[in-house]
Amino acid sequence: MIVLGDIFDRGGTEADPVGVYFALSGIQGKCSWIRGNHDQWLAEYIQEYYGRLGKRRKKMYPYAYNSFELIAQRLTEVDMLNLADLILNLPLQKELDLNGKKYLFAHAMTSPVGVPEKSEYYLMGTYDLEAFFLEGIDGVISMCGHTPTDNVIWRDGTYLDEYKNSVWRNEKENVYLLDCGCGFKSGRLACICLESGQRYYSE
Repeated sequence: MIVLGDIFDRGGTEADPVGVYFALSGIQGKCSWIRGNHDQWLAEYIQEYYGRLGKRRKKMYPYAYNSFELIAQRLTEVDMLNLADLILNLPLQKELDLNGKKYLFAHAMTSPVGVPEKSEYYLMGTYDLEAFFLEGIDGVISMCGHTPTDNVIWRDGTYLDEYKNSVWRNEKENVYLLDCGCGFKSGRLACICLESGQRYYSE
């Protein structure tokens, strides 16, 4: 299993970031976790927060989402810092050869093999993100998250299941977007089996 990032800062009023983290930790060796921008932001905040003394901590702006507070209620400072280190050492892009096809996995957008980019490229995308969605990278299939599929407005692509709430694929069939908005009330978690092409969604 490959998780395309942003496991934190999601879930609304029923968020359980520690539970999600423990679930992924429990399947180590069977799961690859790609770093997302929300994961990055949380890790940086943890390091800055615990890098300050008590009085200076109080002067920090609260973390923009409830993940930090929820995690701090259950993990020690040492465990929080270990989590931050783990996140910041997660890969930004992963390659996979499967059944004669080459795949690239990244949170926002992928880069050609052997052409590394700055972290922001993989975490947030660039000014030509839309062009990437439509054209992709020749010779590989890119699997990305970050951009909720209900925000995809181009006609040059296909929703593989329900309109605006399912996996989106471009016309060249070399870019798949899998963020179906599970962090929002109307969204859901999406998963695709690469061998069969079958899609699965949370209720």
